[in-house]
Amino acid sequence: MTQSEHFSSYIGRFAPSPSGDLHFGSLVTALGSYLQARACHGKWLMRIDDIDPPREVPGAACRILKALEHYGLYWDEEVFYQSQRHEAYRAILDQLKQQGNSYCCTCTRQHIQQLGGFYDGHCRHLHLSDHNAAIRLKQHYPVYGFCDKLQGYIAVPTTIAEEDFIIHRKDGLFAYNLVVVIDDNYQGVTEIVRGADLIEPTVRQLSLYQHLNFTTPNYVHLPLVLNSEGNKFSKQNHAQPIPLSDPRPLLINALSFLNQPTIAGWLDLTTDQLLQQAIVGWNINAVPPKKT
Repeated sequence: MTQSEHFSSYIGRFAPSPSGDLHFGSLVTALGSYLQARACHGKWLMRIDDIDPPREVPGAACRILKALEHYGLYWDEEVFYQSQRHEAYRAILDQLKQQGNSYCCTCTRQHIQQLGGFYDGHCRHLHLSDHNAAIRLKQHYPVYGFCDKLQGYIAVPTTIAEEDFIIHRKDGLFAYNLVVVIDDNYQGVTEIVRGADLIEPTVRQLSLYQHLNFTTPNYVHLPLVLNSEGNKFSKQNHAQPIPLSDPRPLLINALSFLNQPTIAGWLDLTTDQLLQQAIVGWNINAVPPKKT
């Protein structure tokens, strides 16, 4: 970990889940987030989104951090772990409950699929107990679209914008949409650079920002790396971990994927020198919204 000096007010972050090792797709996202923060003379924070123990792979968090360091992507401040934040999440859940902005729901996933995949507010006025129930946000501030710095204006269907979405799961785990908003606000994140697979839940998160009276960040959704079948490069699709060999060729490949300027003579540069040149040449507007 390094401590940079003379930071601007920009704060970015990379927040992987430890459900597997870092692969090329996640390296692209990490690199884009890192370069945007450094080019803005801001902080780049590291958060491990470990709120879903059944999906976590033992040792993955440590291997992700080791891989990032191997590729020269050093973060500022201490690593932030969501597994240590349960008290903060419960406090917000209690706040929403006291304000009448949440309610318990026992509807099954199968029932919601029969409705067409979107929840219809069935339990909103039933005053159910929290026994074997999920907790949903009572939607008062629907967000129908948002402006993405790379993708432009993104509109979503009314059914998504107006849905009372889950903020605490029936199995007792905190929902991603809840914790990501709480922690990004707590860490003072001003811009979120992440993969385009997270575009859809953004309006739910923006709605939650309004419910909690938090300042909303800017968003940049980077194109996804696809495999030969056209599917997202992911741990679920058995993407291979990035090697802990010479990091420079893969960094060059990631820069090329993001349509950044070619770095001539990179074989004569150290990893740090290569990244410094990448920071100087970084142009977020050159990144293609999608890769085809």
